[in-house]
Amino acid sequence: MIRYSALLAATALMGLAGAAPASAQQGELVLYCSVDESWCRVMSEAFQRETGINVLMTRRSSGETYAQVKAEEGQPRGDVWWGGTGDPHLQAAEEGLTTAYESPRLSELQDWAVRQAETAGNRTVGIYAGALGYGYNKDLVAQKGGEAPGCWADLLDERFRDDVQVANPNSSGTAYTMLATLVQLMGEEEAFEYMKKLHLNVSQYTQSGSAPVRAAATGETAIGIVFMHDAVTQAVSGAPITVVAPCEGTGYEVGSMSLIEGGPNPDNAKIFYDWALSPEAQALGAQANSFQVPSNKAAPTPEESPDLESVKLIDYDFAKYGSAEERSRLLAKWDAEVGSLPK
Repeated sequence: MIRYSALLAATALMGLAGAAPASAQQGELVLYCSVDESWCRVMSEAFQRETGINVLMTRRSSGETYAQVKAEEGQPRGDVWWGGTGDPHLQAAEEGLTTAYESPRLSELQDWAVRQAETAGNRTVGIYAGALGYGYNKDLVAQKGGEAPGCWADLLDERFRDDVQVANPNSSGTAYTMLATLVQLMGEEEAFEYMKKLHLNVSQYTQSGSAPVRAAATGETAIGIVFMHDAVTQAVSGAPITVVAPCEGTGYEVGSMSLIEGGPNPDNAKIFYDWALSPEAQALGAQANSFQVPSNKAAPTPEESPDLESVKLIDYDFAKYGSAEERSRLLAKWDAEVGSLPK
């Protein structure tokens, strides 16, 4: 794994010149972005500077973006859906909402990114990876006494009544990854019993997957269930956040990118797609304090990024839990058995 160094900035600036056509392009690109706003802006601005293509960017969570792409079926307004968990990208691919494209950069990518493309018939591709976990405010947890949490089971402790936040899996890819992870880790019946008990401690189901740990960072809640790299972002920024990889094991995401079927600017969409898979473009995440593991083997991984090799990862079944049938079934069951419970 290549680690971030002081030479990254110079390398990125030199490399960007070869990451896309040097001559200015005409027209525009409509980009749907499902990572944090700051990374969306960094990517949009860098691509626009490099190519001269005007980028019209909209930021929404993974579930919200999938819903938008679905709603626009037959009359799409977007060209590229970049970022966000892979499950809704896989569902969009299965439903024909995205188009097949095999980038010439595919051979440069990690195996898990290539498998994502193969699973979807090249209708999506992996751009980064990140493990699910949580971050807790060590000051607030210390005030409660007892041992610090380190497992999924610890989140059920009465100490944390109304002091845990997690996103709604209908809008958030992060929260759907948690739902699918718990089902695979515990079995479906036990996983739903766990989530019903956890509901007693959840103060809020947010729309955004990263919002819970931002709330923990400001002291609004003690614990935020998120991808570990989102908790790292808060810790690096100086917040009293401790990052946890649950002891029982956890799932992970393959953040993905897809070309929207019938988008208005298909040529510019492919230019962006190839550029976004380059090591230079993937190195830009660190500038936005985003610490996912990039998919291009030559892209530097920031030193702050969670070491996935040290995390007890489950064998996450992306094909099954990214299918339209299974994803819709689990979300409906969560709505009926968990989301509808009184507080």
